[in-house]
Amino acid sequence: MAGTSPVKAKPNGYTAAMGASSDLRNLLACPRCDKTPLSDGGGHWHCGACKIDFPSVDGIPWLFAEPQATLGEWRGRLQFALQKISQDAAGLDHELDDDGLRPLTVRRLERHRKALDDHRRNLQKILQPLDVQSMTGNYETYLALRTRLPSDQGLTTYYANIHRDWSWGDAENAAAMEQVRAVLRENAELGNILVLGAGSGRLAYDLHMQMSCDRTVALDFNPMLLLVAQSVTRGNELELHEFPIAPTSLEDDVILRTLAAPEPVREGFHLVLGDALRPPFAAKSFDTIVTPWLIDIVTEDLSTLAPRLNALLTPGGRWVNFGSLAFAGPNRASRYSPEECKTIVAECGFSEPCVSETTIPYMCSPASRHGRQEKVFTFSACKERDVAPPARYRALPDWIVTGKDPVPLTPEFRTQAMTTQIYSFIMSLIDGKRTLKDMALVLEKQQLMSRDEAEPAIRSFLTKMYDDAQRQSGF
Repeated sequence: MAGTSPVKAKPNGYTAAMGASSDLRNLLACPRCDKTPLSDGGGHWHCGACKIDFPSVDGIPWLFAEPQATLGEWRGRLQFALQKISQDAAGLDHELDDDGLRPLTVRRLERHRKALDDHRRNLQKILQPLDVQSMTGNYETYLALRTRLPSDQGLTTYYANIHRDWSWGDAENAAAMEQVRAVLRENAELGNILVLGAGSGRLAYDLHMQMSCDRTVALDFNPMLLLVAQSVTRGNELELHEFPIAPTSLEDDVILRTLAAPEPVREGFHLVLGDALRPPFAAKSFDTIVTPWLIDIVTEDLSTLAPRLNALLTPGGRWVNFGSLAFAGPNRASRYSPEECKTIVAECGFSEPCVSETTIPYMCSPASRHGRQEKVFTFSACKERDVAPPARYRALPDWIVTGKDPVPLTPEFRTQAMTTQIYSFIMSLIDGKRTLKDMALVLEKQQLMSRDEAEPAIRSFLTKMYDDAQRQSGF
């Protein structure tokens, strides 16, 4: 595995069908001001109203509202991800120093250790277009435009999805297409398709290759996923390691997979990097919008997202949703049931949704014991009327952006402040000399809690700190 390249040569006969082109120009709008058209500057897109350039990453338009700041943050996340792999490798080196390991364990760890080196090199090559050395992002720009990347999303957050899309076989991908077909019924003319939250692109690819459509645009915010999608749909083969959660055997602990599309994508297929909540597209520019595994994970309420999608659809256009309903927002009122989802869709200018619900396999790696069955909620609804579009998405409030308004003393902030003070005080007591019981006595003297209360509380706190320090996350 050492020294292997993640990319194999594209087959003969490949046609350059992707990238920024005149075929895409009339669909795009500025994600900052919504003005159209954007001009193609040869390697970048330009908004004349904002006087700003939006770069391309290996030919994929980078249409975030704050392009340079977002590039800076993604580069930072890339750097962190690569450093984490190096840390994991160093941890394995330490484990392998144990002379008491069984031979089979040594064999497994050595294979895993070698794979981590190759994995890091392969990721570096795939992500080379991001130019990780150019860390020029300005955080203040995020604040000014009220946009930010999801804090819990990294370059490899959906790493396993890449293997599901392009190396595990067709069972899950075929099941997804079957559900989309079920709600489309005989309405096979899809026109211009937008897939929001396209991930590594398999559903968008299958729609474009199997359905009657003119152009397909796949948007996602994660450059790792779209760079893989671009390579494989162009006809390249990629080699990337899979790290199964629950390997079925010793040899399945780490597997070098070949990622490949069934065939190179036909013309009219485009990838765009951007934010689904600030979609960089002109109003009424799509005949079909597909939202796979999206509506229940975005931070925007469905009653706001639905009008946003309505504005992008042509009269009579169609919204197709596919995925689970696992709303987990902080407000329980927004954790919608299927019946509520149907009502919201109809209220936002769409027809009564045609729904299909069935159970399909989900993230079932052939090398892992871990996988599940997911009951998906698929619907198709046609745009019947325009509705008032929502305000431009703002991720941050004014008291953070301008710094001029008082910071609200919310119950959550009050609790967090008190908790932080107590945690800081406990951490200050760790001097390499005090025992847990000594620390409990100090809390009692400070009248924070009795010794009987303090001792188990400190023990729980230190246990969590210890577990966090020991925990290692992988791919």
